[in-house]
Amino acid sequence: MRPTFGVGLATVLIRIEGRPLGVIISNPSHLGGAIDSPAADKAARFMQLCDAFDLPILTLVDTPGFMVGPESEKTATVRHFARLFVTGANVTVPMFSVILRKAYGLGAQALLGGCLHAPTLTLAWPTAELGPMGFEGAVNLAYRKELAAIEDPAERQGFFEAKVAEMYEQGKALNVASYAEVDDVIDPADTRARIAAALRAAPPPEPRTGKKRPMVDSW
Repeated sequence: MRPTFGVGLATVLIRIEGRPLGVIISNPSHLGGAIDSPAADKAARFMQLCDAFDLPILTLVDTPGFMVGPESEKTATVRHFARLFVTGANVTVPMFSVILRKAYGLGAQALLGGCLHAPTLTLAWPTAELGPMGFEGAVNLAYRKELAAIEDPAERQGFFEAKVAEMYEQGKALNVASYAEVDDVIDPADTRARIAAALRAAPPPEPRTGKKRPMVDSW
C-alpha cells in the first residue's frame, strides 16, 4: 500500500495460514533504512487501519533509527515521529516484531510499539544488532573525553576501534536475549512458523456493535 510514498517503510496486507495481518517492513535500500517523516506518517496511518479492522500487526525491523540532520529537521520530524509512537502505543491488536538486522535507537523502538517489551512477541534473527544508536557514534559520544585525552592518533584510533568492537559484541542478538530484551533468537527459516503459532495463540478481538475507531487518518 502506497509503495511510492514513505518508501523507507513498506506496508503490506498478507495472510499466514489464512489469517490476515498487516506488515510493516524496513527498507534498507532507502536512507539505509532510516525512518523519515513520510515513512513515519505512512506507518502510523497503516497501524490505525489495521487496528480499525482488528488485523494483527507484524513489523520486520532493520533500521538505524530516525533520520536526523538539518534537512530532515525542516520536515518537522519530532511531530511526525511522535505520531508513530502515539499510534503504536494505543493500538489494541496483537503486535509481533522480528528484528532482522539493525535495531538502533528510538526509530527501532517506534517499530516495536514503543519499546522492546510492547509487542506480544519480539523475535530476532542471529544477524540482529541492538543498541541506543549507531555504535560508532555511540562510542564518540560516550568516550569523548577519553578519546580527546589520547594524544597519539594511532593509539586514539585503536582505542576507538576496540570500544566499537565491544559495543558490537554486546549488541548481538544472543547477548541481548540473555537479559530478556527479546523473547527468542531464531533461525530465519522458522520465522513464518513462529508468527503462525503466535497468531493462533492470540486472543480473538472483543465483540462490538459499532466502529472500533471513528476514523482513520487520510493517506
